[in-house]
Amino acid sequence: MNPSLMTFLGQMLSFGILIWFTVKFIWPPLTKAIEDRQHKIAEGLAAADNAQKNLADAQDKVNEELKAARVKANEIIDQAHQRANQIVDAAKAEAIEEGNRQKALIEADIAASANRAREDLRKQVSSLAVSGAEKLLRREIDPAAHKALLDELAAEI
Repeated sequence: MNPSLMTFLGQMLSFGILIWFTVKFIWPPLTKAIEDRQHKIAEGLAAADNAQKNLADAQDKVNEELKAARVKANEIIDQAHQRANQIVDAAKAEAIEEGNRQKALIEADIAASANRAREDLRKQVSSLAVSGAEKLLRREIDPAAHKALLDELAAEI
């Protein structure tokens, strides 16, 4: 046999043993590690997709809550405006009522003062009339004297 043929056969046998050893002991753990890595990557991508969906759902919920909060805030503001208007209207009504009451009191006071003035005037007129009548009765009955006395009385009134 030729030595180069023997070398070639030895190399082939060594290469076959290497292939068998690689397929038997190295290839299965390497394949399992690659499959595990692919599985972890797939799980990571699925988790990222799930997280993305959860984030979108959370963002939608946040937007809905913000809309609801804005609506509620607008309702509260509208209620506050209505209450303020009610308070202003009540204050106006109370002021008008107080004004009317004050006006009635003043009108009653004015009427009482006018009545007192009329009574005083009546008393003065009656006292002047009595005084004039006394003067007329003391003097003799003379039309000229009566006229002068009535003119004097009219001037006093």
